[in-house]
Amino acid sequence: MNVSLANVTVVIEYRDSFAKAVTKNVIVVVLSISINYINAGLIQTFCKHQIFNMNPRYILFIHLVVNDMIQVTLTVMLFIISYTIYKINVSVCCVFILLALFTTENTPLNLACMAVECYIAICFPLRHAQICTIKRTLMLIGLIWATSLLSVLPDLFITLAMQPVDFYHSRVFCLRETAFPNPHIVKKRDITYIVYLVIVWLVIFYTYFRILFTAQTASKDAKKARNTIILHGFQVLLCMAIYAEPLLKQALYEWFPKNYPDSLFACYIIAQMLPRSISSIIYGIRDKTFRRYLKRHLFCKVSPQ
Repeated sequence: MNVSLANVTVVIEYRDSFAKAVTKNVIVVVLSISINYINAGLIQTFCKHQIFNMNPRYILFIHLVVNDMIQVTLTVMLFIISYTIYKINVSVCCVFILLALFTTENTPLNLACMAVECYIAICFPLRHAQICTIKRTLMLIGLIWATSLLSVLPDLFITLAMQPVDFYHSRVFCLRETAFPNPHIVKKRDITYIVYLVIVWLVIFYTYFRILFTAQTASKDAKKARNTIILHGFQVLLCMAIYAEPLLKQALYEWFPKNYPDSLFACYIIAQMLPRSISSIIYGIRDKTFRRYLKRHLFCKVSPQ
């Protein structure tokens, strides 16, 4: 698509000043270190206590946290590379982009699965232990990764089939559009994102309203679950920003071509970094059980040995 190529040209042509580049990189690095530090504490707390290891809800949560850590690390590496090395080998770029896409598409699917687990726990409490077993939870995580692989790997296969061998030895500014430049990939991506959007939001709305009806006549746990689904929905909304990002980038390029790099930076913070900072708030702080063990872990870490 010509617009995508034009977008890349604008990014290359309008380079940031040294001061602006340093500022953007410092912001991104500080945010990534903060997010990964908090998430590392959550993972350590999860691994130390069996109460979490045997609970499907927390297994799905910790998978989300690990996935977010990988995604944040990869995208920050790509961000720094774009300002330092600038252009890298296409083959290396493809690996980075594929891994980043896997983890990015995992997030909304994982949130949808967590909403379903919450729905089963509230609406079918007597069958929850039978339905949501550890084995089925691990199989579900495998299914999440398989779905993302089936969504993303065709990009690689199309590129391998259409591009000459010399292309993979060239150096490019590492973006999805430069690593996988075939226009058919853009159409496939748009269709895939629409399908993801519809399916995930149907799951979120269905589970929310079923829990809402239960919460009107049931326990405090049901009302808490309803609020959790709302937070899941907000997080999914932020994650879905990545699905609308191509259209947003196109609009920003047409409206503000000279400020396009700044627009890309804002899109990156909103679509990539912000959703990854919410997981720790939802479970690390809001969930009473996890908060209690997390406090114990932090206090033991701070207190003198």
